[in-house]
Amino acid sequence: MKKFLLIAGLMIAAAACSSNGKSDKASEEQKQDTGKISATEPSTTSNDKGIGKFQDVPIDPTLNKPMAAKGKAVYDMKCSACHKLTADRLVGPGWSGVIKRHRPEWIMNFATNVDEMLNKDPKAQAQLEICLVRMPNQNLTDDDARAVYEFMRENDGVK
Repeated sequence: MKKFLLIAGLMIAAAACSSNGKSDKASEEQKQDTGKISATEPSTTSNDKGIGKFQDVPIDPTLNKPMAAKGKAVYDMKCSACHKLTADRLVGPGWSGVIKRHRPEWIMNFATNVDEMLNKDPKAQAQLEICLVRMPNQNLTDDDARAVYEFMRENDGVK
């Protein structure tokens, strides 16, 4: 019975975050924002770096392939159960275009400081309202978070 309830709960959560052709206001705004901000010039809102230790992450214009490969390994192990590499939602939002929507500091702060970001950061809270499921703390190291960001860049076509 417990397994049934767990599976049913996960299915409901996945359905709540799935892209089914009907777009709510928040996801429509997110779609409109995609592409307006380049990967090298992310959003500059007051909370654009999130909450955490990452305040200035230098990003090389070219992809660091070994770091991206490490990020893919982290994604495969800790992220792929909830995030697709496309724009489609699974449990959490899809990763396609994420580097155009968020600064590297915000992404890395979110990955390493999940609870505080979900409790205090408006962008993270808005994402939670859409998906209805809190991202669990995956205990990523700073190096893991940077590698995952580099893999996100690769996923978005940075060469």
